[in-house]
Amino acid sequence: MTSNIPKLQPQPEPAQDAKLPFLTDVLELRRRAREHIEHGAVTAAYKGDRQVIIDLLNQALATELVCVLRYKRHYFMASGINAEAVAQEFSQHATEEQGHADEIAARITQLDGEPNFDPDGLAMRSHAEYAPGTNLLDMIKEDLVAERVAIQSYTEMIRYIGEDDPTTRRMLERILAVEEEHAEDMKTLHETMSRGNG
Repeated sequence: MTSNIPKLQPQPEPAQDAKLPFLTDVLELRRRAREHIEHGAVTAAYKGDRQVIIDLLNQALATELVCVLRYKRHYFMASGINAEAVAQEFSQHATEEQGHADEIAARITQLDGEPNFDPDGLAMRSHAEYAPGTNLLDMIKEDLVAERVAIQSYTEMIRYIGEDDPTTRRMLERILAVEEEHAEDMKTLHETMSRGNG
């Protein structure tokens, strides 16, 4: 009686190079890591246009700093019957925007760049405007507009960076998500205050 099960044939041993393809890659990675160590986190694997990305991040830094200043002003200048709750929202947003500025500045230094905190030209580098607002409703409106500007800016930056700099892209995606929450907060406040004034 013959079996229909084929007999296993002994397989030839793989060639020495075929056995260790990753080892060669590891050795090459180690060699490359020793080159240009003065660049820190920026290695040969980095595919982004580093200077363009640093410039974009410095614009984002300026935007966040202007937003911190605007929210702080609105916090201190809020007045009226609904001012206390709205002022607390302004304060929370100012704190979160400051956190974004710190993250962006840290990433700029990781990319071997210099974060630009120079107050001269801050408003010109910022995508969002510093709009003081004339009353509580106007302040909320200006903050909503600024959040919408930030959302558009970050979305465009994320698209530009793509896969060339995944660390920067992920950071910007996290910040974008918070900016979208801020915009929704301001939209809700604006609708509520508009109904109260109407």
